[in-house]
Amino acid sequence: MLPPGSLVEQVEAVLAQDLPAIVRAGHPVLRRPARDFDGQLDDVTLGRLISTMRRVMHEAPGVGLAAPQIGIPLRIAVLEDRGVADPAVAEARARTPLPFTVLINPSYEADAGGTAAFYEGCLSVPGYQAVVERPARITATYTQPGGITVTTGFEGWPARIVQHETDHLNGQLYLDRAVLRSLTADAEHGRWAQPTVDAARRGLGF
Repeated sequence: MLPPGSLVEQVEAVLAQDLPAIVRAGHPVLRRPARDFDGQLDDVTLGRLISTMRRVMHEAPGVGLAAPQIGIPLRIAVLEDRGVADPAVAEARARTPLPFTVLINPSYEADAGGTAAFYEGCLSVPGYQAVVERPARITATYTQPGGITVTTGFEGWPARIVQHETDHLNGQLYLDRAVLRSLTADAEHGRWAQPTVDAARRGLGF
């Protein structure tokens, strides 16, 4: 447990950086459940943190970022995905655009609709991707920055992003759920970059 006041000081230290660095796998902050946000930051500081997280996410670039990924142990994540131009990829992966979304204290449950398996990567685990099978549809409950708690359904790629970032807040990396035989260095991923993972299944034997 952090001493009183140290969390605010930690946030201010991160926000003082021009572009906070993304924490890499091996740092303990990524392996501990983050603390519920319950007003530890005032509205102005929370807004600054969210803005900084969005900027770090865009610069990476990525489609999601959890606060622990910049060293802040709070249950806050930002998401945004413009989708992909290739219609075959968009259809196979149900990758529809996800507008900028802030999740505070999120949780989710799987809905009916089965699972889907696709390659995922992570800004905290650069250089590699692996196949993760996840529920294709979920219902997520989270609080918005204005304090309103909502329950919303997500499906396809947006559901995958919500699950990936919520896992971060629970101290989990995507590799904990991955089919490790599918693990692929970025330099090799091009051979498996089809809309589905069928070719990778055959080629890598998983």
